[in-house]
Amino acid sequence: MTWKELLGTVGKEPVFSSALLLAGRVSPEGLSQQLARWTKTGKLIQLRRGLYALAGAYRKVEPHPFLVANQLRQPSYVSLQSALAYYGMIPEYVPVVTSATTQRPGLVETPLGNFLYKHLKAPFFKGFRLLEIEAGQRIFLASPEKSLLDLVYLTPGADSREYLEELRLGNFPVLNMQTLREMAHDSGSPKLRRAVERIGELATAEEYQVL
Repeated sequence: MTWKELLGTVGKEPVFSSALLLAGRVSPEGLSQQLARWTKTGKLIQLRRGLYALAGAYRKVEPHPFLVANQLRQPSYVSLQSALAYYGMIPEYVPVVTSATTQRPGLVETPLGNFLYKHLKAPFFKGFRLLEIEAGQRIFLASPEKSLLDLVYLTPGADSREYLEELRLGNFPVLNMQTLREMAHDSGSPKLRRAVERIGELATAEEYQVL
């Protein structure tokens, strides 16, 4: 495969898998060597084994960090602070994209950013949807309710009023309190139920402030 052929195949892809290039009579060994050479010369960025992005000079589509997060570790969905910031529920800029996964947890550092993965047991791996975050880039993102519950569930002491106040939660209209309560109840977690009651109090307090 030539560089021109590669650009013709993946030029409009934000990230791509080497498996995408194995159609026809392509030799897996030869392709692997060629990808390694292009990575070494700076034409490609290797994100993990088998996953690549074109270097900036050759890139037609800028990969959204949430898409990269989804692709780096599967299955996973963007959640916690990253999703809450996306929904405008917390004011802070979040430099690391945080996701929930049933796979091993950990931090993955790449030239396209840093990505943190938090482990969830399979029964809790739900409450997310497929969303087109940018043209042609579809990602798995937790709902506002699940993003908040994931944060509480995975953070020690996060059901305390002090912790929840420190988050400076806002934009409560995006949050469906009934859904939040139902999800907390269905989880069977007393911690989540306590947190939801305190979140409800904060939401009510903000509503009165606005009035």
